[in-house]
Amino acid sequence: MCHASFAGQTPQSDRKETHTGMATTNDLKNGLVLNLDGELWAVVEFQHVKPGKGGAFVRTTLKNVLSGKVVDRTFNAGTKVDTATVDKRTMQFLYVDGEDYIFMDLDTYDQIHVPGATVGENANYLLPEAQAVVATHEGVPLYVELPTSVVLEITYTEPGLQGDRSTGGNKPATVETGATVMVPLFISNGEKIKVDTRDGRYLGRA
Repeated sequence: MCHASFAGQTPQSDRKETHTGMATTNDLKNGLVLNLDGELWAVVEFQHVKPGKGGAFVRTTLKNVLSGKVVDRTFNAGTKVDTATVDKRTMQFLYVDGEDYIFMDLDTYDQIHVPGATVGENANYLLPEAQAVVATHEGVPLYVELPTSVVLEITYTEPGLQGDRSTGGNKPATVETGATVMVPLFISNGEKIKVDTRDGRYLGRA
């Protein structure tokens, strides 16, 4: 699961002005979102290539913001590309409505419906009232970004033995979101643990 970071993005207030929303391949940077043929692609990697013969070009790896599909694409140096403004806001997760996850903008109190497919595996670590960054483009939710770790309570795990610290074994534990996390044998029901939201790893007791 890849979380692209678009921290370097500056919101553009009016894309109709000259040059607004336009860049060239010289302006490419990781995390920049391009609008290619009506679809949004985030730049994952790019490399400027100057061959001995012929014109310079830029080799890029792009990730489709909505589908997650990754493609390689080559542009001639200096080619103009459309950039997309990605609006990232800190929001509070409220509840699930059917297949949608309802988030509230902490500044405006507006509520937004984010499809479950967009939330993806982040749903395993999402509790009501938890805060997350919701990225949108022209009002359409693109992805949800969680903190790198969250604290979750264990609702069920098989009893372990107190002497199990030295063996280094693991056992599955169900946490309050319904997700399963592999934890050390000495962890018991009701304990709160820290979990890495990027790969679901147990990080320690909270």
